[in-house]
Amino acid sequence: MKRIAIFILIALAGGVVALGLYRLTEKKHPAYSIYAEPGLPVRQASYTAAPPMNEPDFETAAEMSVHAVVHIKTEFQQKSSVYDDFFDFFNFHQYPDDRSNPITAMASGVIITSDGYIVTNNHVVQDATKITITLNDKRVYEAKIIGTDPSTDLALIKIDETNLPFLTFGNSDDVKIGQWVLAVGNPFNLTSTVTAGIVSAKARDINILGSQSAIESFIQTDAAVNPGNSGGALVDTKGQLIGINAAIASGTGNYVGYSFAIPVNIVKKVVDDFMKFGKIQRAALGVYYKEVDDQLAKEINLPQVKGVYVEDVVQGGAAELAGIRKGDVIYRIGDRTINGKSELLEEIGQHNPGDKMEVGLYRDGKELTLPLTLQSSALNQENKITLLGATFEKIGANDMKRFGLQGGFKITHLEDGVIRDAGIKTGFIVVAVDRQAITSSQDLREALTSKRGGVLIEGVYPNGMRAYYGIGL
Repeated sequence: MKRIAIFILIALAGGVVALGLYRLTEKKHPAYSIYAEPGLPVRQASYTAAPPMNEPDFETAAEMSVHAVVHIKTEFQQKSSVYDDFFDFFNFHQYPDDRSNPITAMASGVIITSDGYIVTNNHVVQDATKITITLNDKRVYEAKIIGTDPSTDLALIKIDETNLPFLTFGNSDDVKIGQWVLAVGNPFNLTSTVTAGIVSAKARDINILGSQSAIESFIQTDAAVNPGNSGGALVDTKGQLIGINAAIASGTGNYVGYSFAIPVNIVKKVVDDFMKFGKIQRAALGVYYKEVDDQLAKEINLPQVKGVYVEDVVQGGAAELAGIRKGDVIYRIGDRTINGKSELLEEIGQHNPGDKMEVGLYRDGKELTLPLTLQSSALNQENKITLLGATFEKIGANDMKRFGLQGGFKITHLEDGVIRDAGIKTGFIVVAVDRQAITSSQDLREALTSKRGGVLIEGVYPNGMRAYYGIGL
């Protein structure tokens, strides 16, 4: 019994010593664990602690952004239908029986220079009779419009003040899917609100701007954006401006999961044009195209499903002068891969008339690179005319050669009107009206507006089928 008691005391003492050594060493070396083996001295086991997770830091970006994002109050004589196209970002207020008071709306804007230039959405200020700006420090100013651009839904306004906080431009081409972003604005008239999310997608075309010339290549995020955020900032974690919030995907008018921002590289171009020229200098590639899908890729033996298929080129346009032909597939402009319409519009939308670039394309199973100089879209507009709900564009040399024509105008877009009612489809080339050849926009305008009763339209479809239509005027 005496021997057993001695063994128990020795064991207890050993345990106390081991525990004491463990606690003592634990305090000095928290990254290591101590263990003992019977009959061996206490040793340290090598252990590498897991590195701390790199959690995003939004504090600096939020502090920089809230002071450069302003509250915008606009006044209108009447509500324009343009606002109904934009997710009801506005909060309109007017008593139904009080027509003497203007309609008011609330939105956001971003200061981009210390002397008071502010970017917002076109639909925020379009048709406004008065624009009131409230800074984050509650100073109030009246703003004037410098320029508006419906095709990008951007506007530049200005207040008379200096030494203002402002946001610097980032590079939206470098934005990655999955990166953290902040949306800063005034949702529901709650000033200086910051929400966080990630970039969900890029180059989204949600068909909200309506116009054929519209540039839609939105950055999609899941940062919460609600009525009043329109025109506010989308910033990265460095506090750099990467987009202007413009729309939400919602059936209720409030945020339900996705929001959309105009890429800052398009914003840069629009701002630069307004400051230098007072108007937009829109460049044009001069092609009619459609996106490549899996079926088309198989039909023309493309190595991959990407790019835009050239259906035709504008006569005398940049593409035709560069040697681009009908049937080519444009897959690259400069260093940027073109997967579809949105990337094409965004890339061209960042350039000016006269800019030179290289265009990568597939032709007959081979890759080609052609140098190209962009033209002004105004030159292309000279060959475009809209009448009776249809948009007509002058055909290029390829179509004239293919069909043996001396001229003609292709219908590229149809809305409600007598042209559609007659059964005419897009792609139809009008070559004569009442047996008179159509070779200029003036010929077409006179033929379809100067007569009364009805006319006979003659033309050809892309498959070579000739057709005649009688329409009433």
